[in-house]
Amino acid sequence: MSDIGWIDAALTSARPQAMGALLRYFRDLDTAEEAFQDACLRALKSWPGNGPPRDPAAWLILVGRNSGIDAARRRNKQTELPDEAAISDLEDAEADMAERLDGAHYRDDILRLLFICCHPDLPATQQIAVALRIVSGLSVRQVARAFLVGESAMEQRITRAKGRIAKAGVAFENPTPDERAARLTAVAAMIYLVFNEGYSAAGGDEAERRAPLCDEAIRLARLLLRLFPSDPEIMGLTALMLLQHARVAARFDAEGMAVLLADQDRSRWNSRHIAEGLALIDKAIRHRTPGPYQVQAAIAALHARAAKAEDTDWTQIDLLYATLEVLTPSPVVTLNRAVAVSKVAGPEAALEMIEPLATRLSGYFHYFGLKGALLKQLGRNGEARTAFDQAISLAHTAAEAAHIRLHLDQLTEGADRV
Repeated sequence: MSDIGWIDAALTSARPQAMGALLRYFRDLDTAEEAFQDACLRALKSWPGNGPPRDPAAWLILVGRNSGIDAARRRNKQTELPDEAAISDLEDAEADMAERLDGAHYRDDILRLLFICCHPDLPATQQIAVALRIVSGLSVRQVARAFLVGESAMEQRITRAKGRIAKAGVAFENPTPDERAARLTAVAAMIYLVFNEGYSAAGGDEAERRAPLCDEAIRLARLLLRLFPSDPEIMGLTALMLLQHARVAARFDAEGMAVLLADQDRSRWNSRHIAEGLALIDKAIRHRTPGPYQVQAAIAALHARAAKAEDTDWTQIDLLYATLEVLTPSPVVTLNRAVAVSKVAGPEAALEMIEPLATRLSGYFHYFGLKGALLKQLGRNGEARTAFDQAISLAHTAAEAAHIRLHLDQLTEGADRV
């Protein structure tokens, strides 16, 4: 991996710990974020020559704290910025910081940051957006994509959220147990959006760079489980991410092209993740209080338990998606259910199910991809080609577009043989 590659991965992984500690120190979101960004810039200058520090988070916290203090002093026309050499060689100071910032301390900082971002004074959409920006460091463009809104609109949403936190005088302390419970839904949603941002990466270098987002989301979910060990939805959330992430090694081929679930080499799935995920969802289901994360995890579990694609229990998956439509009705849920319906009742039934979704999903890549696949199965090749062309125009990644082009090539080959 290039210098930029490993540095980017290290900065992404260390961000929640570093931001949490800097927020605790400065008690101001903007100051903490500016201090962290300055520390990242210094890392880009220092690390390629000096090599990675023993503990990147400790290094960033120390440099960020020094930078933030210096910025405050400069505003007061006091001392100048320390010499670069004084903060580039931080071996001794970094070791001391690493010893003091143990796992429990990091855990408290991260969870404090999560629950502050998800403060009830903020609308739910602002809670999740600011948490994605501050905690996980997603760009405004990435956050906007997760919410299916424009970049400028998301920029305003995040700015308003940070302004509300500052204006409300939010206490930068650990929330009480009651406060944590009240904010839990927003925190869980934020964690899953972080996971999806990593999981939706295309193959190749992009998947490698963004894989830490999936790992970070799973780690945060495990931390939540420590706080809420008997909450079935947090069990379901953690299980869902583990079961989905278990497939990561089989999701792309050597050229970085996406491999459909049915075609994946299941021997490459992570058996440890699957075992942990299955144990969690089985435990959650015993509570008999179904929720959206539990239902989605149960669907993922059915795929994980199938030794071969043809062993998948599509009838049960259809029933679970029907439950999910009741719990969280949305056109995307219905679109996903249509895949199961196509396996159980055939492509015509599935096509009939998704036709009413055309207006609401007119800008959604997967809608046209599925529509094209169903039309292709029915032998309606001209209509299938039109749907595939629309899918390509809406593709977010080269891998998505290339996958659809394979379908188009098959249609062309079929026409040539006629």
